[in-house]
Amino acid sequence: MKINSREELAQLLASWVECGWLRELDRALVTFLAKEAPDAHPLLLLATALTSYQLGRGHVCLDLQATLDDSAFSLSLPPEGDHADNTVIRPATVLDDLSLQEWMAALAHPTLVGHGEGNSPLVLSGQRLYLRRYWQYEKNVRAAIEQRLARSALHTLPAQMLQAPLTALFPSANSASANWQKLACALAAGSAFSIITGGPGTGKTTTVVRLLALLQTLALEENGQPLRIRLAAPTGKAAARLNESIAGAVSKLDLSGLANGDSVRGSINTEVVTLHRLLGSRPDTRHFRHHQGNPLMLDVLVVDEASMVDLEMMAALLAALPDHARLILLGDKDQLASVEAGALLSELCQRAAGGHYLPQTRDWLQSATGEQIPDALVDPQGSAMDQAVVMLRHSYRFDALSGIGQLAEAVNEGDVKTLKQVLKHGYADLAQLSLSADDDSELRNWVVEGSAAQFPAAAKREGTEPPVGYQHYLNVMIKERPADDEPPEAFNRWATKVLLAYSQFQLLCALRGGRWGVEGLNQRIAEILFKEGLLKASVGWYPGRPVLVTRNDYSQRLMNGDIGMTLEIPHRLADGSMVQVLRVAFLAGDGTQDIRWVMPGRLQSVETVFAMTVHKSQGSEFTHTALLLPENLSPILTRELIYTGITRARHWFSLGCVGGVNAVLPEAVKRRVLRASGLIESA
Repeated sequence: MKINSREELAQLLASWVECGWLRELDRALVTFLAKEAPDAHPLLLLATALTSYQLGRGHVCLDLQATLDDSAFSLSLPPEGDHADNTVIRPATVLDDLSLQEWMAALAHPTLVGHGEGNSPLVLSGQRLYLRRYWQYEKNVRAAIEQRLARSALHTLPAQMLQAPLTALFPSANSASANWQKLACALAAGSAFSIITGGPGTGKTTTVVRLLALLQTLALEENGQPLRIRLAAPTGKAAARLNESIAGAVSKLDLSGLANGDSVRGSINTEVVTLHRLLGSRPDTRHFRHHQGNPLMLDVLVVDEASMVDLEMMAALLAALPDHARLILLGDKDQLASVEAGALLSELCQRAAGGHYLPQTRDWLQSATGEQIPDALVDPQGSAMDQAVVMLRHSYRFDALSGIGQLAEAVNEGDVKTLKQVLKHGYADLAQLSLSADDDSELRNWVVEGSAAQFPAAAKREGTEPPVGYQHYLNVMIKERPADDEPPEAFNRWATKVLLAYSQFQLLCALRGGRWGVEGLNQRIAEILFKEGLLKASVGWYPGRPVLVTRNDYSQRLMNGDIGMTLEIPHRLADGSMVQVLRVAFLAGDGTQDIRWVMPGRLQSVETVFAMTVHKSQGSEFTHTALLLPENLSPILTRELIYTGITRARHWFSLGCVGGVNAVLPEAVKRRVLRASGLIESA
């Protein structure tokens, strides 16, 4: 079916908005441009709607050819929860028989569509259509990275300068395989831009702490002055976690082999802030206090959980970096990308597994570290980007006996056969449950007790707490509450215990809406816990209600992703009488375990968090992580989402599938997040 008039297009877009296939925002953009350019072809306006829609799904642009080849996959329509009837005209029908040449010819409108610099609202680059702002972001990010890669000192920095400090920081382990942590430190020391990627337990934090010690050692020896180092993460939760792990790692770091070890330790900054706070966010604007005209005051910037950094934020970050500064990105390339547009870490690391190091890079790294790089990772045709990326290849958390590690690897490879074998093997740290769509009894066992009975008997591993559910933290809340006459410090210690107990178990799910999304599950779980006598209520504010901050609140010093616990504490009135009041306790997020109490009425952007989306869980880890998959396949169910959910688990992982493990899991792990972008192709 061809769209031949604006009236037909308007009716089509209205039907798509009504059934949830487009956002009202997408249609509003088309309406605006149609008024600005009355002669615009309907196919141009359709492309505009789809470009805006794709941006909302995390794509930087609309890939015209990919959309024509397979619109159902490229556009992921219909979305989750769609119940459009058969009278609604589907995208595949509209695009049927449309050629790329015909579509691009319809885009030939110089007022609306440009091909580079200019003022047009849209930019066509090859067969990719962008909203101009995002075309500019991509162009700026690519140029800034290329500029830093071009001034890499990898082959001009004498390798012998690194040999002694690296030997001190990495005592010989007599391992048969290369020490990729050591190699990562050497490569980053010689690079103005570098990426250290690796899966869970590969030691990214340990590596970066030793890298910072190495950089400070070199700076102190050469200039007598330490570098100004800043640490940042995309969310408050990720920042708090890194803050605690960095502080612990620095305190334990053995620097006795360095001549200036005490000075080095004191010069390593352990404070981690969010990227918004680092750049200086300004209320009601997309702009920051720090930008190209007012750069950040730093020499080294480390960004953790870089997979969560979107294109717009990366553009702002690179613009605010002084020319001489070194940028180091940390993250797992296989995790979910940012909710916003862009999948930068995944794109920049797409060749990481193969190394692709130039022979001269291999020789320099081996000279600096004494480590041998396998020939299979050497490529005379390697790109400049390849020389800036190191993948940590050994997990110190998950070994061959770990079902979590085996399951994550199978999912990451899209290997359905191995995945099923892992689930059937009986690994001590894995459990799987089949949930009924109509009966909540298994859900009750899961969220209350953690379905501990589902784990093999071997799960009683030495030094590891058994898997628990939400009953655990609620028992701590009820049974360990101080007496009303005890001092405030006692209630702070109690709140800390409750929050730490809560972090022992977390239910993750893929969807927001529906019976098996967070909106439905949070209410059902609250009702289950209420019926068990563990909660006093299941609606409103009540003791034991965990809440997730969904928007940065600088007035309360709370960041998007922070988790608080609603608790009942005594409050003495002016007349001396005692009443019980509800307050929400948050860990301070600085590694001190201090508690901040906030009145519920002051929290404007929070939601109950018995169930959390996998997206929201990024940057967190839980002792026992439970992942729930719905009964029907949805565009959001992908390999990356399932991998991310699995790797939130530290010791125990349970997988719950509505309708059985074969309902959606095999198909979901075959599907990858492929975000449209030109960051690498146009480099």
